Amino acid sequence: MEIKDILAKCDHTLLLQPSTWAEIRQICDDAMHYQTASVCIPASFVKQAKEYVGNKMQICTVIGFPNGYNTTAVKEFETKDALANGADEIDMVINIGWVKDKKYEEVQREIAVLKDACGDKILKVIIETCLLTEEEKIKMCQVVTAAGADYIKTSTGFSTAGATFADVELFAKHVGPKVKIKAAGGISSLADAERFIELGASRLGTSRIVKIAKQEEATGY
Repeated sequence: MEIKDILAKCDHTLLLQPSTWAEIRQICDDAMHYQTASVCIPASFVKQAKEYVGNKMQICTVIGFPNGYNTTAVKEFETKDALANGADEIDMVINIGWVKDKKYEEVQREIAVLKDACGDKILKVIIETCLLTEEEKIKMCQVVTAAGADYIKTSTGFSTAGATFADVELFAKHVGPKVKIKAAGGISSLADAERFIELGASRLGTSRIVKIAKQEEATGY
């Protein structure tokens, strides 16, 4: 697989707390240059970034991030505010405590509320696989499917671990046919990125693939 094909599936991501506008603008520039699927940035930069990129790049932001324990009303407000500011895609974090308490109907209802707010915009659901049992991961595949979300996503990148091949393989076996998969967190090489895609991931949340591409360009490869 050529690097341009991998880049086309990347949500070029910068979500670190001390991120500045200069850094966000740089990843927007890189994303447009390397034609990634989107840039994934903090909600506070969405309006500025959308004004900067216009229709040249999809803007993705995160909701209930990174812990997921905001109330549904807060997540709904965050989502509507982000969309009003120009976000094209929303990555939400589920309430993991609800999963542990087996409050699956509440989790499904919350996802559905946010999907309703998104309308035809893409909603990705972060389930934070490193904190869940295999049984809970399978259940979340079913819940995300039933709620009508567009993607199930492995990780925030801010917990104890990121995406694994096993989790993406598990997702591919248990999500509905209309639900796509996003692997995120710790994807650090082209080989790993390609393997995630082969296993069923349609999107990759990472900043490192662009960095690899920039280095290859700088060295003439």
